[in-house]
Amino acid sequence: MQSFFEALININFPFLRNALLAGLLSSVLFGILGSVVTVRRIGSLAGAVSHAVLGGIGMALYLSATIIPGFPPIAGALIFALLSAAIIALVSLKAKQREDTVINAIWVIGMSLGLLFMAKTPGYADPSTWLFGNILLISNLDLILLACLDVIVMTLAWRFYAQIEASSFDAEFARTRGVPVDKIFFLLLGITAAAIVLLQTFVGIVMVIAMLTLPSGCAGVFSRSLGSMMLSSCLFAALFSVCGLVSGWIFDLPVGAMTVIIAGVVFLGFSMFKAMTKQLVKN
Repeated sequence: MQSFFEALININFPFLRNALLAGLLSSVLFGILGSVVTVRRIGSLAGAVSHAVLGGIGMALYLSATIIPGFPPIAGALIFALLSAAIIALVSLKAKQREDTVINAIWVIGMSLGLLFMAKTPGYADPSTWLFGNILLISNLDLILLACLDVIVMTLAWRFYAQIEASSFDAEFARTRGVPVDKIFFLLLGITAAAIVLLQTFVGIVMVIAMLTLPSGCAGVFSRSLGSMMLSSCLFAALFSVCGLVSGWIFDLPVGAMTVIIAGVVFLGFSMFKAMTKQLVKN
C-alpha cells in the first residue's frame, strides 16, 4: 500500500495520478447511468451497444490505414454506438417481441465486423486492447473529455430527474401523466452510447459492461429511491476503481481485471446477504 502512495506523489509517475482521476471521474458516469440502466432492466441493451462499438473501432482503424489517414477510432466507435442504440430503441418501442433477437444480432455482428476490419488492417490491430483497455494510458485530454461528459450527465440527471424516475419505475403511468417516455428512452440510450464510447477507449468494453451494472447492483440492495441509488452507485464505483488500481499496482496485475473482480465479489456478497436475510425473515 505504501509503495502505491509513494508512486502517486512521485513526479515520475504522472500516469498513475491520471488513472486515479479517471477512475473517480468515470465513477460519476457509471453511478448515474448504471442506476438507470439497472432500474429499467436494459443491461443487455448497454452490453450490445458496448460490443457493437468494436465494429466502429475496427472500421476506423482500417480506414485510417488504407483510405482516410488519421481517421480516429473514437469517431468510428461513436457512429456504430449511436446507430446500434437507435436500432435497439426503435425495436424496443415498436416490436417488443423481437427485442432480444435484435439485441443479440447487434451484439455479435458488431464484434464480428470489428474483428474482420482489424484482420484486414495492415499491421493487424489486437482486439484485446479494446476489450480490456488500459487505464494507465489515460491522457490529460481524456480527463477533460470525461469531466465534460460528467457535467453533461449530472446536469441532465438533475434537470429531468422526476421524468427519468417516473418513466423508469412505471412507464405506462408516466405516459398517462404526459411524461415523454419514448423521448427519454432515446435520450438515455444516446447518452449511454456516448459514455460507452468514451469509457471503453481506456478501460475496455468488458469493464464498461461490468461497471455499468455491478456498482448499481450493490447500491440497489439498500437504496429506496433512484436518487439515493445514483449516489450510492457513484461511491461504489469510485471504491471499486480505487481498489482495483491500488491492488493492480501492488501485485503487478491488470487494473481493469482487478477492478471487475473486486466489484463482482462485492456484488455477489451483497446478493448472498440479501438472500440469507430474506430467508431468515420467512423463517
